[in-house]
Amino acid sequence: MQHYFLPADWQETTQFQLDAATYKHFVQVLRATEGTQAEFVSPQHKLLIARLESLDTSNKTALMKVERQKETTVELPVHARLICGVPKGDKAEWITQKATELGAFEIVFTPTRWAVASWKQKAAKKVARLQVIANNAAQQSHRMVIPTVKYAQSLIEAAKMSADVKLVAWEESAKDHETANLVKSFRRLEDGQTINIIFGPEGGLTVEEVDQLTGIGYTAAGLGPRILRTETAPLYFLSALSFATELEKM
Repeated sequence: MQHYFLPADWQETTQFQLDAATYKHFVQVLRATEGTQAEFVSPQHKLLIARLESLDTSNKTALMKVERQKETTVELPVHARLICGVPKGDKAEWITQKATELGAFEIVFTPTRWAVASWKQKAAKKVARLQVIANNAAQQSHRMVIPTVKYAQSLIEAAKMSADVKLVAWEESAKDHETANLVKSFRRLEDGQTINIIFGPEGGLTVEEVDQLTGIGYTAAGLGPRILRTETAPLYFLSALSFATELEKM
């Protein structure tokens, strides 16, 4: 069953018209006909099952009828905020798409000292593009929440975003086979809390940057014994977080 998000201004009702983008995908691309069902997430994060009641292809309108509400638990029990040094090429798109599928709550990109890429005046356009990718990935993975994509002007600005647990993925910790800090941090987390984790770009973070971060409450942590690429590390982290907060507790 297809999965869509209703507009932010949607008012709770038993019938509603599809917006243009959803109409294009549901009716024109997937060729839905009267009677076809789909899932819709309301702005209040309710999952609704609706049926295509009537279709007017000449005016490109489709009327949906809500049949029932469905209970589901698909979100991580904690809010994971990824703070990533701006990567090269299309890696930001890859990170955004896959992190959304793995349950990230917020994705923040920021310049760092060793970052090769520089967004500067392009930041707003980049973020808008990445938000579309997050929206599409949230639909594909049947999320109940669309992650927010942001750009912070500096690493410290991003690091000061409020969180209950704060980590910085540090390759020197991985080289030393340090794994306790990641495990300890997961065990400290309670449902509903927020965890920040910072990742460096290609080339990593400088010692000075890590010192700055630990000076404002961050803990340096290794992500296993191997050195991970900038686009791989966030996915490793989210997978481990899912195991610790979802699968292990089951």
